[in-house]
Amino acid sequence: MSVWVWIVIAAIVLVLAGAAALAESKRRRARTEHLQEQFGPEYTNVVSDAEDKRAAERELEQRESRRQKLDIRPLSPESRERFGGEWHEVQERFVDDPGGAVDDADRLVQLVMVECGYPTDDFEQRAADVSVDHPEVVANYRAAHAVHEAHRKGTATTEELRHAFVGYRALFDELLGAPVLAAR
Repeated sequence: MSVWVWIVIAAIVLVLAGAAALAESKRRRARTEHLQEQFGPEYTNVVSDAEDKRAAERELEQRESRRQKLDIRPLSPESRERFGGEWHEVQERFVDDPGGAVDDADRLVQLVMVECGYPTDDFEQRAADVSVDHPEVVANYRAAHAVHEAHRKGTATTEELRHAFVGYRALFDELLGAPVLAAR
């Protein structure tokens, strides 16, 4: 073969390689944009905690895949009403027993999650599952749970308990599908 044939073949290979690289770059950019849109602030948290961006994005995609396999459903109006009433009772107890109210808020959020169809065996998995549907409040949920655990060890302050209660409330409202109205 002549030199010109080899040059044309090399040029074609370079063009194809460039096109493949460009396509892969676009695919990665689209993947990143989708995950940023889906997970919002949770995307930033996961990326900052991961060893690299690809690992973080793999984790988020695994969360989406797991979530798609779950049968998550909205609460019935009756359940929303019942849980809303229970929340008001817990909220009223906060003034006299902040730690007990935070314990009850944690329990109540888990009950709502179960009724919605979320598995509740392990906290980290629970938070990861919830992050797909409620990325705006999952950080609050994690922080609230950490304070709940600190309270169980006797190390949480009243102000930390107040913040935890507010964090639980944010997720509770999201799970109910509508904010719980102020105490009647």
